[in-house]
Amino acid sequence: MAIACALVLLAATVEIVLDAAREHSPLVPRTPHIAGWLGSLGGERLGYRVFLIALIAAAVAYGLLLALVRTRAQDVGDRTTVRRASIGLVALLNLIVFAGPILISTDVFSYLAYARMGVVHGIDPYTHGPVAIAGHDAVFRYVGHNWLRVATAYGPIYTLLSYPLGLLGVVGGLWGMKLYALLASAATLALTWHVARRRGHDRIFALLAVGANPLYVIYGLGGAHNDLIMLALMMGAVAFTLSDRDAAAGATVVAGALVKATVAVLLPFMILARRRASTVHGALAALVLCALAGYLAFGVHGIDVVSALGRDSAFVSTDSFPNELAHLFGKPGVFPVDHDLLKAALVLIVLHLLYRTYRGYDWVAASGWALLAISVTSTWLLAWYILWPLPLAVVTRDRRLLVATLFVQALFIAHQTSPLFAPVS
Repeated sequence: MAIACALVLLAATVEIVLDAAREHSPLVPRTPHIAGWLGSLGGERLGYRVFLIALIAAAVAYGLLLALVRTRAQDVGDRTTVRRASIGLVALLNLIVFAGPILISTDVFSYLAYARMGVVHGIDPYTHGPVAIAGHDAVFRYVGHNWLRVATAYGPIYTLLSYPLGLLGVVGGLWGMKLYALLASAATLALTWHVARRRGHDRIFALLAVGANPLYVIYGLGGAHNDLIMLALMMGAVAFTLSDRDAAAGATVVAGALVKATVAVLLPFMILARRRASTVHGALAALVLCALAGYLAFGVHGIDVVSALGRDSAFVSTDSFPNELAHLFGKPGVFPVDHDLLKAALVLIVLHLLYRTYRGYDWVAASGWALLAISVTSTWLLAWYILWPLPLAVVTRDRRLLVATLFVQALFIAHQTSPLFAPVS
């Protein structure tokens, strides 16, 4: 049965990637021809129906596989076989998606556009949107229309990390972004394995729960999202605390926040739980050094993370829980007062989690709940946002966090696949 589930996961992923390689699909953003060679292996243009059926099949197989891993392979010999097979499955899923085209999202082209704005055109990506290079750079035609006039919201560490790829041209830079995502995924999975072992959890289950997750593979890695770099740094910080390297842990959280600000939520939980000055010292040292580098490279705009967060928090996506609840209650959408209420609710949730952490609750679980709360209360929800708490959920003893995270992901998938079950008019 476990073998059948693994084969379904592989088949669904191969189907999506091969069909996406045919391009001219609404699910594949306009992109340079980086995976046309896969077209010779078969497949048809990726349509919504095939994609959604493959997504459902992968999700069901993933759920069954996790349930089976929980109940089987207790003797050492069998566990060794399962361990090797699990690592092989996750590696294959990652490599299959890496070999294919960009899936679902145009975000990676924004990353590349911001990099090329800086290193090729000498334009500050923190003060200008990609429209500044319209007609001057081939990457502009691939940038999503929502972001043409929007300056980058990512931290200076990520922007500087992306700059070398801007020198490689559009195709070279795109493969570089895909390689960044693949390496970050490998680091996230290796660190999740390590942390699970150190905390006394099932390493195989932890690896499969993250690395075989359809949203992680298809949406996260398939879109080459920088969230994977943030996750790698997040799990690196957790690993450092297990080795009592608290200064390094604090510094790593800050580094992650200067890739994507969301992960900064871990820091107060870590400080409350560890209660060591070295955590604060490491975080402050990293903040000063990184802020200085950001200021020297981009000026004050490069370190003004708050303004970028405030701007992006006003966006509303059709997949967000607040938007769907608004429609459920007959409202046309989310109003400004709703944004304020959601922010207040998030603050109360975080304060409650901080109090529980102070009283002895696992800070890793508390951080995961906070990340899940951020994604659920956000009016701008994307599939890769609900991946944030997943690596933390598989290394904590509070199994409610994993159940809640997978439940939210299941709701997202149900929302995505609902057109399949709509009555035909």
